[in-house]
Amino acid sequence: MKAEFWGINNLIMTQTTSPSLLITGATGNIGFELAKQLSAKGVAFRALVRSKEKAGELALLPGVELVTADLADPESLATALKGIRRAFLLTNSSEQAETLQNGFADAARSAGVQHIVKLSQLAAAADSPVRFLRYHAAVEQHIKAAGMAYTFLRPNLFMQGLLGFSSTISSKGMFFAAIGDARISLVDIRDIATVAVAALTAEGHESKVYTITGPEALTHAELAAQFSAILGREIRFVQVSPEDMRKSLIDVGFPLWQADGLIEDYAHYARGEAAAVSADVQTVTGQAPRNFNTFVKDYARAFS
Repeated sequence: MKAEFWGINNLIMTQTTSPSLLITGATGNIGFELAKQLSAKGVAFRALVRSKEKAGELALLPGVELVTADLADPESLATALKGIRRAFLLTNSSEQAETLQNGFADAARSAGVQHIVKLSQLAAAADSPVRFLRYHAAVEQHIKAAGMAYTFLRPNLFMQGLLGFSSTISSKGMFFAAIGDARISLVDIRDIATVAVAALTAEGHESKVYTITGPEALTHAELAAQFSAILGREIRFVQVSPEDMRKSLIDVGFPLWQADGLIEDYAHYARGEAAAVSADVQTVTGQAPRNFNTFVKDYARAFS
């Protein structure tokens, strides 16, 4: 599989006159990382964007073909999906996410797409108390029912999510969450993207569900200790109540539905339900996932 991934399939895909691979969410953190890795491997791809003028660095990547479309507009989706055989599906976790993703799957099936790689979430389940996990499970089921090949990527909490605390870490030496001393096997989005590259460009990933975690499960106090050691100054983790965390999220502009979903997410983490460590990154890519120490070193400037 590994030789095929880096060799034959890569050659075939770079020789096609028009990309047969489409990615959504390409201007976001994971989507852009995926786009960079595809470009670096010489894989031509089409990126769905709302506005070409706002594509930024994405538009400069070798091998990218930008296409303007709206996930809420079936006609524009049909145009974007023309000639596509494999697609990567990612949207924001909004109140419309389930509807938009199901609509994309329907449009993809109608356009003849053979394989969807969907970014889901660890512990996605129809009966979960977490709204994000319920909608991901619903979309997974919808894709299965559509009859296309699928690969579901279920990552844990992103290490890069801590970049949202970069200003408080740099100015106040602290970050906060409603998580207590629960352990969580958080993962670097660069490893998520590498798994996605494999699933999109190599055979053998059909009908697979990959649990994507880092190599260790850490408490937030342990994260703070690693921050302190690498940054050379004390960084504290401050436990807050779910109510205070919700207020902070709303104060910085999160919509109510999304803020409440994040509180449900953190309650899930606090129950110790996201502590398991998976070997799927190593199995799929042949490389061990990055640990938190590596993440902090690589992003130290953002926290300084």
